[in-house]
Amino acid sequence: MTIPVSHLVFDCADTGAMTAFWGALLDMKTTEDDGRWAELEPLGEGGPVLSFQKVPEGRTVKNRLHLDLRVADVPAAEERARALGATLADEPWANRPEHNFRVWRDPEGNEFCFVRAS
Repeated sequence: MTIPVSHLVFDCADTGAMTAFWGALLDMKTTEDDGRWAELEPLGEGGPVLSFQKVPEGRTVKNRLHLDLRVADVPAAEERARALGATLADEPWANRPEHNFRVWRDPEGNEFCFVRAS
């Protein structure tokens, strides 16, 4: 039996702000947002949907799941993310020159990585 992934869901305080950030960063359209639940278009043909669910509590610990975003031009992607409200993570193990990734946080503090395309 195959069980496909249908959604990747972020808990958040503001579905509109999150769809605006992630939609602009990934160049994806918002397909639904009623203030409690929001979705972007699927990640590729038949791919899962990035969804955002409003919850009352704030984020308190490090993500246990994050997105790795493969980009050809890391500095350009970082500039775009910063302009949209992301911040570079200050994790002591991250963002070293020998690594092929850089750790960032979206406007609500969720980690994601820019990974150099090979």
